[in-house]
Formats: sequence, structure tokens, C-alpha cells
Amino acid sequence: MKKMKLSNDYLSAFSLQLSLLLHSGIPIGDGLHMLSEDEDDPDMKKLLSSMSRQMDEGLQLSDVMEESGCFPGYMVYMIKTGEDTGRSESALMALSDYYENQRQLSESVRSALFYPVILMLLMLLIIGILLVRVLPIFNTVYRQLGGSMTGIARGFLQLGNVLRQALPFIGAVLLVITVLGLILYFSDSLRGKLTGCLKRRFGDRGILKKISMARFASALSMGMMSGLSIEDAMRTAMGFQEESDRIRVKYEQCLKELEEGEALADALKRAGIFPVLYCRMLSLGVKSGTGDDIMAQIAGRLKEDASRSIEKLVSRIEPVIVIITSILVGVILLSVMIPLMNIMASIG
Repeated sequence: MKKMKLSNDYLSAFSLQLSLLLHSGIPIGDGLHMLSEDEDDPDMKKLLSSMSRQMDEGLQLSDVMEESGCFPGYMVYMIKTGEDTGRSESALMALSDYYENQRQLSESVRSALFYPVILMLLMLLIIGILLVRVLPIFNTVYRQLGGSMTGIARGFLQLGNVLRQALPFIGAVLLVITVLGLILYFSDSLRGKLTGCLKRRFGDRGILKKISMARFASALSMGMMSGLSIEDAMRTAMGFQEESDRIRVKYEQCLKELEEGEALADALKRAGIFPVLYCRMLSLGVKSGTGDDIMAQIAGRLKEDASRSIEKLVSRIEPVIVIITSILVGVILLSVMIPLMNIMASIG
């Protein structure tokens, strides 16, 4: 069977649908058959039908998912854990929340990368047109009036001449950048690899640190809701991450303290993984028997905090690009118009 790369959006919806089917008392095999009948994509329809037949033969959901080769290994592991602990519904719901959080974070990162780049390219295009097309027209006017461009205006004109000669090369470079940008925008896997590289290098500070905390909290919450022990949930969450060495050390310190019998909230606090406020919330939740729910709330809050930080950064970058470009355009036009106005005044 053809192996497919399933998006976070589909994995979230798939997990949620199976969780709702279980909650309604419908066997997973019958549920998969129902999903296959409603599926429009022929490859997915074939996959779901095959999984349904295998479950009718007595296999478990985790087994058929693993055999298909289309689902992430940690998703299969979480579902198997849920089956072993009798918490399949909770495991599927946790997986749905996890993949939805990843989708929203990926969407925020994609917007942060895409829109400022497009805006900057448009502004550079405007400046390029001024230098290559508009300034030569003004230069012709100067010559007809018996003058010539001097100072800054002449420097911009020479720059425009250089750009005009290099237009084929510049066009090729911009085309490559545009193609790479579109690939990065639409490719979740490539964008994930780029984000992973950035996190490994700069993931212990700034916005990348907030994104890392949100992903880690979501993975930890998923493990806890799937029925894993705290230590196993921590190990699983660590396996999902592509962090810098400094953050990896914090995770290992937290895991060591957990293995020595420390409470999860205290271990997270001492390792400096979560803010103190969230550690207090988690401590109260564990004492009241709602640790799973509190961890899910913490994951949601951290995700929202990361998204707000990304939006704030974009809201700062865009005005800066516009202001700098406006100043450059103004300088170019003023350097040409003011001397031209003086010439016209002297002629008059």
C-alpha cells in the first residue's frame, strides 16, 4: 500500500473522530469503515478500508496503524499505551489536542516567515523600479534643461545603471528566493526541519524558547492523558523535541529528579522548564487529582503565549520595513525633485 505523509490537521481530526466514536460506543473497526465511506481522497479511502478489515480480523488499532506505515511512531505508541491502560479514548483526545496545537503553532510560524518576506520583496521592487526606470527619465529632463544630476541623485542614478545591467542575475536570484519561499510556506516537513535547526541553535531564548515550551507541554500532557507514568511521559515528551543542548540538559535534569521520587511540578520548577506560576498550578492540580487536565491547560496557555509573541514580532517587523522603504523612496525622489525645482525656478 502507498505510504502517505499525513498532515497535523488530518491527524488531529482523525484522532478526534475516533475518540468521539469510542465515546458513542461504536467499535473502532466499524468507525473506520464509516470514515472510509465519507472519505473523498481515494488513497485515504483505501487506507481506512484496509485498516477496518484488519480490525475486523482481531487486530488492535495500534497494530494496524503501525502496519500501514502512514502514522508517526509516537502516535502509534500513545494509542498502544491507551489500549494497554484502558484509556484509548483519553489517548485519542490527547493526540487530537496535541496535533491541533502543532498545527496552530506551525501556522503562526508560517505567517511570521511569509508575510514580512513578501512585504520586503514588494518594497524592494518599488525601489528597484524607481532606480532603474524613473531616475533615467529625470536624467533626460535634466539634460534637456541643460543640467545634470549631482550628489546623491547622481549616486542613485549610477546605482540604477548597475542594477539595470545586473537585471538578469537579480531576476534569477529573486525567482529562486520566491520558489524557495513558496516551498517553505506550503511544505510542513521542510518548514519543520528549518524550525528544528533554528531551535537546536537558538532554542534556549526568545520566541523559539516559548515555542519549545509549548510543544513540550503539549507532548507531556498527551503522555499523561494516555495513561503513561510521569517518568515515561517525560521521556516520550523529550523524544518529540529537537532542542538546543541547554534545554536538553534541563529535560535530563528534570527526568533525573523524577526518577529519584520528586514531584513533577517541583522537578519542572527546579529545572527552569516552566514558569513558576504554571508549576504552582500543576502542583495544585496533582494534589487535587486533576494533574492531566491542568497540564493540558498549561499547554494551551503556553501555545497562546507563543502565538502572541510571534504576532507581536510580526507587528513590529512590518512597520519597520514600511518606514525604512518610505524613507528610501522619499530620499530618492527629493534628491531629484529639489534640484529640478531650482533649475525650473532659475529658468522662470
